[in-house]
Amino acid sequence: MSTSPYPHLLSPLDLGHTTLRNRVIMGSIHSKLEDRAKDLDKWAAYFAERAKGGVALSVTGGISPNRTGWLLPFGGTMNSTRIADRHKVVTDAVHEHDGKIAMQILHAGRYGYHPFIKSATSRKSPITPFKPRAMSTREIDRTVTDFAKAAQLARRAGYDGVEIMGSEGYLINQMITARTNDRTDQWGGSAEKRMRFPVEIVERTRELAGDDFIVMYRMSLLDLVDDAQSWEETIELAHRLEAAGVSIINTGIGWHEARIPTIVTSVPRAAFAPLTGRLREAVGVPVVASNRINTPEVAEQILADGQADLISMARPLLADADFVRKAEEGRADEIITCIACNQACLDHTFKNQRASCMLNPRAGYETELVLLPTRTVKRIAVVGAGPAGLAAAVELAGRGHEVELFEAEQEIGGQFKLAMEIPGKEEFKETIRYYTTMLERRGVKVHLGTRVSADDLTGGGAGPRAAEGTVYDEVVVATGVEPRVPDVEGIEHPKVVTYQQVVGERVPVGETVAVMGAGGIGFDVSEFLLHEPYESVEHWMERWGVVDPSLEDGGERGGLGTKVKAPARRTVYLLQRKTSDLGKGLGKTTGWVHRQTLKDSGVEMIKGVTYDRIDDDGLHVTVREHEKAEPAEMLIRADTIVLCTGQESVRDLVDGLAAAGVSHHVIGGADVAAELDAKRAIRQATELAATL
Repeated sequence: MSTSPYPHLLSPLDLGHTTLRNRVIMGSIHSKLEDRAKDLDKWAAYFAERAKGGVALSVTGGISPNRTGWLLPFGGTMNSTRIADRHKVVTDAVHEHDGKIAMQILHAGRYGYHPFIKSATSRKSPITPFKPRAMSTREIDRTVTDFAKAAQLARRAGYDGVEIMGSEGYLINQMITARTNDRTDQWGGSAEKRMRFPVEIVERTRELAGDDFIVMYRMSLLDLVDDAQSWEETIELAHRLEAAGVSIINTGIGWHEARIPTIVTSVPRAAFAPLTGRLREAVGVPVVASNRINTPEVAEQILADGQADLISMARPLLADADFVRKAEEGRADEIITCIACNQACLDHTFKNQRASCMLNPRAGYETELVLLPTRTVKRIAVVGAGPAGLAAAVELAGRGHEVELFEAEQEIGGQFKLAMEIPGKEEFKETIRYYTTMLERRGVKVHLGTRVSADDLTGGGAGPRAAEGTVYDEVVVATGVEPRVPDVEGIEHPKVVTYQQVVGERVPVGETVAVMGAGGIGFDVSEFLLHEPYESVEHWMERWGVVDPSLEDGGERGGLGTKVKAPARRTVYLLQRKTSDLGKGLGKTTGWVHRQTLKDSGVEMIKGVTYDRIDDDGLHVTVREHEKAEPAEMLIRADTIVLCTGQESVRDLVDGLAAAGVSHHVIGGADVAAELDAKRAIRQATELAATL
């Protein structure tokens, strides 16, 4: 009997013609490295690192079967032997570490971001600017064959299989739902005819690629849009795909145009696994659970409960390429847990930038950001235990340097300590857990509740090194930021508090609140003031109007029901100086969720605000929503006014260190105090650690 804490997750899976060494799939995520031949070596290193880390089967970002299927102009395409042969560098790199790799075949349909897109009809997508041309009957048939030929070429390239992308609202979804397919020919007019498209893709793929080849189909279990598939149609499609020859059915949740969050950090862990379990009961091939599964414990429980045969994780394996190996070796506490922030992965993807990870900047940069053991051990002081300081200390110690970390507060975490208090951002606790573990494992000397001066760090004060008469070879200044207090008449009024006082110190807040500043912190503080954390998966689903489509009573097509809005605990006004829409600068994949949450809670969002004065009556402002609008004076009778008006860098140490001639480096918020940016801070710290 296995003594592993994860016996289901780490057990092999026999597919008949091949065996997967465990139950972990690295799900597809578009890295941008797949789009250019010059980047294939980097792409190979990216997948090789995950295979070396124990992943059984990696799935590439979407590769189009033809040019009309491009996501972006000149995107990754598999339509010639020349291209197939170039991909061998990727598959060879994975096989060198005993991993397997499948190429995802994705036709964007109306989601393509170029003027040559085609779809089932000419109906335009709400999330792209181009209107598609409806494919002719002949073009649809040719596209089916293009999918199969792409799979055949993938086999030539050394891939162990393909994943056919039938989820997230791409072409296959567009063909199989009434929402986007009102054709009356053999490819539409009934659910049965609409299903013909994916079924024939699988049949022709199996015919051209052979029986000893993995054919995985990514199926949309929950469309979360109107006029979507019913649960009965989803199960019928699964049966047809099984008969057509699929090896595995992977699961996807939600179209990209859906207005229900499916991947952000506020979505409960494994929220959709029970639905995957109901699919598994209906089919005989292995089924994969996906979406917001980020720890080996959660993955193991899903498998143990019989809800899936395999677990797909994409972002968690960006965060930690060694996820599986650490679980195998009993080092799960060393896993960098994905917090689903999306800042460096999906937000980059949707901005046509290379995907990486906020917590692991090496992701996607394996050949460029290299952390090798140092040849010269240095004494290094890191001042500040926020994201930048923690990353610097852990990575410097990991290279073999002697590191001491100084933090003025009694706990590590910095701004992450505040973030984890926001409803829906509880995952940030995992990051602090990781750094706490790694500081100990890598032997970093941590001094909490210790505010050091430049003299302390140069041997001239009473700091920890003063008695030894020694100095540090390098000092990393990661002292972070403090809230900026704007120059407004009455700003010293007792009803004025900073975001740090509200979230970190829990100062009392009244019934009516004016939040000055509508950046990320302003949105976070507003959510903090309005709601308690979600109590359960069911509570989250109720709030967002998600229903189980498999229920006989109350099941809805696509799982889209009616929201049950939670009563807001307070009246909140969110104010912004700029005349642009509030939340414009928030993350592309997460910003709309924050805006919708506040809208559902009745928050009044006011732009074009000039802050006039604060007095016993409240906050006096002048509002001018656009340049041509007449200014209007307004009094917000707030009990509490919360300052989210930016930050100032804390750089008290810099001049003293410079005067003493000590080599020092300023990173994170201490370097740039613009809207808090942990992504930049951690990357900056990691890049510095690689060079010292």
